[in-house]
Amino acid sequence: MYKMKKTKNSLKITAILCVFFFLISCNPLEDDSTSPSMLLILDIIGTTVDGDNVSFHQSDVVHVDPDTGASSIIADIAAVTLQAKLLNPEPACAGASQYTSIVVTRYVVSYSRSDGQNTPGVDVPYSFEGSLSTLIECEATAEIPFVIVREVAKLEPPLLDLRGGGDEAIIQVTATIDFYGHDLVNNAVKATGYLSIFFADYIDP
Repeated sequence: MYKMKKTKNSLKITAILCVFFFLISCNPLEDDSTSPSMLLILDIIGTTVDGDNVSFHQSDVVHVDPDTGASSIIADIAAVTLQAKLLNPEPACAGASQYTSIVVTRYVVSYSRSDGQNTPGVDVPYSFEGSLSTLIECEATAEIPFVIVREVAKLEPPLLDLRGGGDEAIIQVTATIDFYGHDLVNNAVKATGYLSIFFADYIDP
C-alpha cells in the first residue's frame, strides 16, 4: 500500500513538473506573447544602385532612362531571412509540432535620422505597413522580399526635394522593420530589424 501511494505521488510530481517546464518554455516576455516559438531575423539585404546585394541600401529617388531621357519612379525592394525557432529546443513533455510553425502576416517600416530631425513628410518618408503571407516551419528559414521604399515616398518631401541634387545631396536614414505573425495556435510573435538607407538622385548607369 505504501509503495502504491508513493508511486501515485511521484506521478503527480512528474505531471506538475511537465506543466511547469512547458509554461516556462512559452514566450510571456516577447510582446506579451505566450507562443512557445519565436521569430528571428537572420539577415536583411538591400542593394546598391548597380544592383549588388549589400547590408545597406541605396535608393535612387528618380530613374532616368539613359537612351530616352524618360524618368520613372520605382519602388525599392529588400529581402529578409527569417527563422522560426522554439524558445526551449527540448521542452519537457512538449516537443515541436506543426502548431509551433509561424505564419508571417505583415510588416511595418518606419524611418529615422541620427540628427534627430524625424518629422514624417518633412525630414523622413512616412512610415507604412505591408502585408505578407509566409509560413515558416519550426526550425526552418525563409527568405522574403518586401518593399522597403514605396513609389509614393519618392513623390513627396523630403525625397522629392532630392531631385537634381536639391538642398541636400543625400539623406541617410535607418529603416526600422517590424515583422508580425503568429503560430498555428494564433499566439502573436514579432521580430524587429534595421537597414541603413541612403537616398539620393544617383547618376543612372
